[in-house]
Amino acid sequence: MTKQKLIHNGKILDADKLLISPNNRSFLYGDGCFETIKVVNGKISLADYHFERLFASLELLQFEKPSHLTADLLKEQILDIVKKNSHQKLGRIRLTFFRGNGGLYDAENHFPNYTIQSWELNSTTNQLNENGLVIDVFKDAKKGYDNYSHLKSNNYLSYAMAALWAKKNYLNDALLLNSHNNISDATIANIWIVKAGAIKTPALTEGCVAGVMRKHLLKCIKAEGMPLEETQITFEDALQAQEIFLTNAISGIKWVKQCGKSNYLTQVGALLHKKFVTSLFQ
Repeated sequence: MTKQKLIHNGKILDADKLLISPNNRSFLYGDGCFETIKVVNGKISLADYHFERLFASLELLQFEKPSHLTADLLKEQILDIVKKNSHQKLGRIRLTFFRGNGGLYDAENHFPNYTIQSWELNSTTNQLNENGLVIDVFKDAKKGYDNYSHLKSNNYLSYAMAALWAKKNYLNDALLLNSHNNISDATIANIWIVKAGAIKTPALTEGCVAGVMRKHLLKCIKAEGMPLEETQITFEDALQAQEIFLTNAISGIKWVKQCGKSNYLTQVGALLHKKFVTSLFQ
C-alpha cells in the first residue's frame, strides 16, 4: 500500500510527519481557518466559491498573504496531492491555514502556513441519501454572532462537542443554537427548512458558517424564482416544517427524516439535489 502524502507550505511530505510545535498558535488558540473541498474526476467542485471564502477569511484573520500564494497555486497543489494519493476520482480535501508559533500577544509572524490533506470518498456522497437523517438540537453550546462566526475557524469546539453528543445519542447530526435560541447550523452543514411554501435557511446574522454549498444553492434558487428566505429559524419552526435538509460541499444535500419527535419526507430537497447538485458531482 502506497504511503499517503500531504502538502505543507508547498512541499510534499509523508502524511504522518509531525509538522507543528507545541507552541503553534493554531494548536494553542485555534488561530486559523480551513476549507473542506470535494474533488470529482480530477476537478475541484465549486472552486471559485472556496477560494473566495478562503482569501476573505485570511484577510479577516490578519494574515499577511505573500504574492505567490494564489488560488491557481493552491488548485495545482490540490490536484497534485490527490493524484499522488490516488484520490483524484473522488476525494475530500482539507486545506488548513494556521499562524506559526507564539503567545497570545506575541506571534512570531503572520505568515499563512498551510497543509493540504486528501482522503478517498465513497460514491454515496454523490447521491441523495436513500434513508433520511435523524437529528436533534444540542443545547450545551450557543453560537454568538460577530465578525468571525461565519468563518470555518480552526476553533471548532462547539461543533466538536455537538458531534460527540450526536454520536453518543445515535444521531446522524446535531443542530446548534445561537444566543437567542434560534437555529444556527449543524455540526458539519447548513440547515434548510421548507415551511409555508418557502425554502428557508438561517441568515449569516444568526451565526451560521457561510457554507459554499449554501452559497451555490442560494444563487440557484434565486435564479429559479423559488420562494426563499434567509431569516431566523426557531427549533419550533423546524419541528413544524414540511421538510428539513442539510447541505455542505462534500455531500451536497442530505434530507432529514426525523428531528426531535417530528418526521419528514423529501420533495423540495430531492428536486434541488437533482437540479443543482447532481451536475457538480459528475
